[in-house]
Amino acid sequence: MHVVFFLLDTFFFFLVGAALLRAWMNYQRIHMSAQPGRLVIAVTEWLVAPVRRILPRSLLQSRIDWGSLMTALLFALAYGGLWLILVSTFKPVEASSAALLLAIPTLAIKLLLRTLLQGLMMMLLAYAVLSWVQPQSPILGTLDRLCAPVLRPVRKIVPTLGGVDLSVLVMIILLQVGLILLG
Repeated sequence: MHVVFFLLDTFFFFLVGAALLRAWMNYQRIHMSAQPGRLVIAVTEWLVAPVRRILPRSLLQSRIDWGSLMTALLFALAYGGLWLILVSTFKPVEASSAALLLAIPTLAIKLLLRTLLQGLMMMLLAYAVLSWVQPQSPILGTLDRLCAPVLRPVRKIVPTLGGVDLSVLVMIILLQVGLILLG
């Protein structure tokens, strides 16, 4: 049973993360021909395109990629529904229908927040490692554009020590605290 839930979590973490990353890349005006843009489009286009067709034009002309955000929400709601179906299949749940229906958006919001925090942590780790090991890497520029807005407030508070930017470390610690509180 644990393996099934692990696979479900991993699959939907990947889908929700791809949709959120697509929305963030579009918000930051990062061209999708660069990696990871091609990957997130390949993973999410099958649902983002129909969602965009049903959204009002006023939302589509915004800088915010509402199609990708709505897709992330739909993936998260699907996760909540499947999770609830699996739980009730393995263990009969003694709760009212209203309580079960409220569990789906609760699980969806928790998945969205967890994916956001863990995804940002993974990007920051990749950014930190590449900046130390391979500073000329082409993806480092993309990671810098993705991470810089998040790191900017921390960099205003945390000084550089001996030429080392500790803002990434501080941000990872804060994200880990957020995950513990969410846990």
